[in-house]
Amino acid sequence: MVKVDGLILLISLGLTLYAFVDCAMTAQESVRNLPKWAWLLLIFLFSGFGALGWIFAGKPKGNRPPRRKRGTIPPDDNPDFLNRL
Repeated sequence: MVKVDGLILLISLGLTLYAFVDCAMTAQESVRNLPKWAWLLLIFLFSGFGALGWIFAGKPKGNRPPRRKRGTIPPDDNPDFLNRL
């Protein structure tokens, strides 16, 4: 019984941590149903239930826009380089 309780606690903790970080990194404009600060508070106060609420009711639907890569741009994608040709 102790192993099952520990496993449930570990899953709940992991789900809460995932939801909190995911919500914190999501843009305010993409959050559904409640303001971002309210979702973070719900996830923090009601851990498992708040995390499930975020995943099903607050998380943006669909694909997120791709993150812009930082660093060097290859010459065929660099508009300054192409203009100099």
